[in-house]
Amino acid sequence: MKIIIAGGGIAGLTTALSLHKKGFHVEVFESAREIKPLGVGINLLPHAIRVLTALGLEERIRSIAVATRELAYYNKFGQKIWQEPRGKFAGYNWSQYSIHRGTLQVLLMDAVKEAIGIGKIHTGHSLLSFQNGEAKGSAVFLDKKNNCELRVEFDLLVGADGIHSAVRKQMYPHEKEPPFSGIMLHRGTSLSKPFLTGSSMIMAGSARQKFVAYPISPSVDKNGNQLINWIADLPIGDGMNAERDWNRKSDKQKILSFYRNWKFDWLDIPSLIERSDAIYEYPMCDRDPLERWTWGRVTLTGDAAHPMYPIGSNGGSQAILDAECLTECLLNDADIFEALQHYEQIRLPATGKIVLQNRQMGPEQVMQIVEDRAPDGFSNLHDIITQEELEDIASRYKQIAGFEKDELNRKLI
Repeated sequence: MKIIIAGGGIAGLTTALSLHKKGFHVEVFESAREIKPLGVGINLLPHAIRVLTALGLEERIRSIAVATRELAYYNKFGQKIWQEPRGKFAGYNWSQYSIHRGTLQVLLMDAVKEAIGIGKIHTGHSLLSFQNGEAKGSAVFLDKKNNCELRVEFDLLVGADGIHSAVRKQMYPHEKEPPFSGIMLHRGTSLSKPFLTGSSMIMAGSARQKFVAYPISPSVDKNGNQLINWIADLPIGDGMNAERDWNRKSDKQKILSFYRNWKFDWLDIPSLIERSDAIYEYPMCDRDPLERWTWGRVTLTGDAAHPMYPIGSNGGSQAILDAECLTECLLNDADIFEALQHYEQIRLPATGKIVLQNRQMGPEQVMQIVEDRAPDGFSNLHDIITQEELEDIASRYKQIAGFEKDELNRKLI
């Protein structure tokens, strides 16, 4: 069976590793000419780390990432709403890691090169079209280096080419641009003194104005500074024409004008923003869950299948779970069409629930509840929201997203 993967991001590379490990013939076609460590931070939850551990990558990840000790939510005054341990600190068999997205992608690319050989990775190749067939399928790529088209036969084509997927576009030619939420994400990294435990992930504010921060480097420099990833969410109205370009730089002073007073005794947010060399903005988008991912020999995975709001640290983690599930289905069913249908039946509804839950802020809704009930802050949290309510929200999201501790710990690597 010849499997080709369109897309060399987290979804595509993890899928390639997973399939190769089980004996499948895989080739990867990536639009970018060179894989560079671009982007900012990402969190990998324990259920995703279980999969990456099975692929032999946990030790590499551990050496360049931060094992998240706890996650804490605060209001806009820096008052704590909810805190819980994460990963192994919470009793999981696997850690939760915070890591630079670009560093993770390079790590995955190096692992794929070692596994399948550099000759099976084709950068600078954009998918133009594909055709299904009873015996074989074929895909046409634009070879950017040589400015020519390349036709490739396949038994299976996996569309792992992101939120603007060319594979998905051919499946759904009339689908519009990803709808914009009205919230612009401003993302940066800063060298700063560690805050709280030095391996904490925090979120402060509410749905309309939220600040997220966590370290993505396990070490500190000679001045005692750690690389901190941060995201500042700001509303910009309906923004129907919001440009979707990750390379668009943001106005630091504009962001500071909204967060100028967010100086807490445990974190100085204006200082963190000031320390960033470059800040990039991108509209918070997702897509509605699809009715189907699979057409004959072609299926979707990752953001091509289920782009979601960056809530609950689930985008990259769910792509990694897709890779494991697709591999298992292909192993367990010799009929490729049946295997792909089985994969879709498992993963489509599971990820669809997360997409919809993230639109309701997922576990972060505790911040909005407190904002609605106590916009001027509180003296006693449990006069505002009960411990039972907090625990229920956290527990319900773990169940929906597939990382409820006891259930996950029963799984083997």
